[in-house]
Amino acid sequence: MTEFLDSIGYGQWILHALVLLPLLGVVPVLLGPESSAKWTALTVTTLELVLSAGLWWALDPSRGTLQLVSTTPWIPTWGISYRVGLDGISLVMVLLTTLMLPISVLGSWRSITKQERGFYAMMLTLLTGLVGVFLALDLFVFYIFFEVMLIPMYFIIGVWGGTNRLYAAIKFFIYTMAGSLLMLVAIVALVWRIQVVTGLTSFSYDHVLQHAGAAGPLAPWLFAAFALAFAIKVPIFPFHTWLPDAHVEAPTAGSVLLAAVMLKIGTYGFLRFAVPFFPQVALSPAVSRIVVVLAVIGIIYGALVAMVQPDIKKLVAYSSVSHLGFVMLGIWAGTLQSVQGSLMVMISHGFSTGALFLLIGMIYERRHTRLIADYGGIARVVPLFSLIFTVVALSSIGLPGLNGFVGEFLVLLGSFAAFPLATVLATTGVIFAAAYLLWALQRMIYNRLDNPENERLTDLNGRELAIMAPLLAGIVWLGLYPAPVLRRMEPAAQRYIQLTRPSHEAAPVAVTGSAARVRP
Repeated sequence: MTEFLDSIGYGQWILHALVLLPLLGVVPVLLGPESSAKWTALTVTTLELVLSAGLWWALDPSRGTLQLVSTTPWIPTWGISYRVGLDGISLVMVLLTTLMLPISVLGSWRSITKQERGFYAMMLTLLTGLVGVFLALDLFVFYIFFEVMLIPMYFIIGVWGGTNRLYAAIKFFIYTMAGSLLMLVAIVALVWRIQVVTGLTSFSYDHVLQHAGAAGPLAPWLFAAFALAFAIKVPIFPFHTWLPDAHVEAPTAGSVLLAAVMLKIGTYGFLRFAVPFFPQVALSPAVSRIVVVLAVIGIIYGALVAMVQPDIKKLVAYSSVSHLGFVMLGIWAGTLQSVQGSLMVMISHGFSTGALFLLIGMIYERRHTRLIADYGGIARVVPLFSLIFTVVALSSIGLPGLNGFVGEFLVLLGSFAAFPLATVLATTGVIFAAAYLLWALQRMIYNRLDNPENERLTDLNGRELAIMAPLLAGIVWLGLYPAPVLRRMEPAAQRYIQLTRPSHEAAPVAVTGSAARVRP
């Protein structure tokens, strides 16, 4: 496969194609008939997935540096270039993104019945923003893509959402915009400080990373601005209040993309920008204490609040706050096990929570209610749905053999030496996750079938099984054999540790084997 990709010059054009293809797809979606919009969107997103699959082989897993880097001058006077590239961290996020988009389009097949051209145009624009964020190696370009995501998601929630969609969309917009504007100020200030020291104005990621020490006494303030923007996006407690409203009111595709991809931009931002730029500030005892405390609060608080939710969609939304607390704990622990564990939690959360939102959307289309109390005993009438829902819920809990276990285990294993008390407290989040999800399963699926309306439910059809098949395959694969994914992330995770903790030697994780192995 590698030889074939080299023969077509794959590395020279693929990153540009992944960014531009969805934008080009917007044109036929908007100009074509309403009835063909979803078919066009499905074709474009499927082509995007097929093209991106080659990145698995194009990336050299023995190197932790940025690869396939391409630079095109954009505004030379200001030192701004269209610069893209990726490493093992951004590779898995790009592949997760390109997988979830065609699945989300299929998941919207019947639920979106008005203004379909506008909806699928927003979906494709969102895809460009998401892919661009993970590939951008120029801070100004990163900010542009960071903002590009905001606009289509605002309309997806505000136009095609539920009863309180405008409130949820405006709240989402205000939270995200406030954080991103502060980040823009921090980017400009950091580049200005570097220009004063070096005499060169450049927004290039490599240049800023090399000279970020020039921030001097501004470093704590600049880190705070970056951290706030990413903390809102994660979201970290107490900046999480926009998330449940956005999830509940968003259409199924919006909830899936929020959970599976958009929340990961916050944790990705910490890994790529905030911590490597300002390691002395980010990893100082005071800041580490604050972040770890907030992460543990988020793990426990999110789980406890999820436990009392009557709405199954809101329950899953609060579970995201809990799961992403593990990611933050792993990032700040700063060991190879914890960092790779954080990345695995990000991927696994995308599969499991994305699948849960899709299943909730499928059952909502049949019953038009998300209240747990309105169900009960439906395993008797929809056995396929019940089986898949159970497997996905168990994967979200972290059952060994499924994807959720690997990431959480590595985070807890790698974090214990640095933060023993916090790690012990975080472990209770796994117990609480079992409590709220198993309780919800019992009430929805396995209690008595005592509501006559549930007796008329129909089981999953072919389209819905096709939607769930790749997610179930990913859940089982990552649970039983995560080594290929861990192997591709390992050098990039080691490089992150070297950048932020130069004296810390990263020992390889046993499950990955050697990072220098030949690509399978």
